Amino acid sequence: MLGGPILLTGVNGQVGHELQLTLAPLGQVISVAREQLDLTNQDAIRYAIREIKPSVIVNPAAYTAVDKAESEPDLAFAVNAEAPRVMAEEAACLDAILIHFSTDYVFDGSKTSPYIETDETNPLGVYGSSKLAGEEAIRAVGVQHLILRTSWVYGSRGRNFLRTIIKLAQEREELRIVADQIGAPTSSRAIANATAVMLSDWQAEKSGTYHLTCTGEVSWYGFAQAILRFYEAHRAGQGWPSLKVQADAVRAITTAEYPTLAARPAYSVLNNAKMLMGFHISMPLWSEALSAVMRELVDV
Repeated sequence: MLGGPILLTGVNGQVGHELQLTLAPLGQVISVAREQLDLTNQDAIRYAIREIKPSVIVNPAAYTAVDKAESEPDLAFAVNAEAPRVMAEEAACLDAILIHFSTDYVFDGSKTSPYIETDETNPLGVYGSSKLAGEEAIRAVGVQHLILRTSWVYGSRGRNFLRTIIKLAQEREELRIVADQIGAPTSSRAIANATAVMLSDWQAEKSGTYHLTCTGEVSWYGFAQAILRFYEAHRAGQGWPSLKVQADAVRAITTAEYPTLAARPAYSVLNNAKMLMGFHISMPLWSEALSAVMRELVDV
């Protein structure tokens, strides 16, 4: 048990929802949603932390609209950079630990082998730049922290690639999915499980930045096919609606054929070796995590 409560932000998000469950055995969890704590209001953040006096602040809340961020940079930086800085400052005053989540999009995708924590960062868009600024702000404060970079986050609830693909396959006659962006889909449950283990094994010397993703790699196209294959194999038993597009009928396209406002890294697989060495955590293969999430799907 920790000396004080755990303050958890973004509780209605994919990762926040799962963290509520995995952090509960470690101590009292005080969960706040966006409606209760506006992360663009620095005074509100400071007031909440000073009132709660947490021993740990866990911050999965973020501005994650990658394309929209290009036209809303001030908002993206307020939530992804300034809010974490304020949390870090307040945590330092309390001698508390700050656990903050970042992204593979701090890298430009020019590598062809998995990124390690010390590789040079070079975000391609506002979203990645704002998340990197949040990382740098936390480090500059000098607070005890875990900055956990993850990638391609999805889960059984909320808005994410998995649920979008199923919905589109039920409604459309054709699906065209980008096949030249490679990453590691990572389930919100896997992230929350690993985070709880890291916190339970906390030692001040382990403070730092870690990569936290499922293992293996796949394109968005391959990920979509895997989702639809699992869906079709279990559809009858689960009572799920039929699909108009089967996995083998999904069309592979290039990034150039699907232009977006924000550029994405072509390769953003992250190496988890530092986490394995420091915390003895082995992350599941992305396809194994997908199977676990699919079995929990509701409202599809």
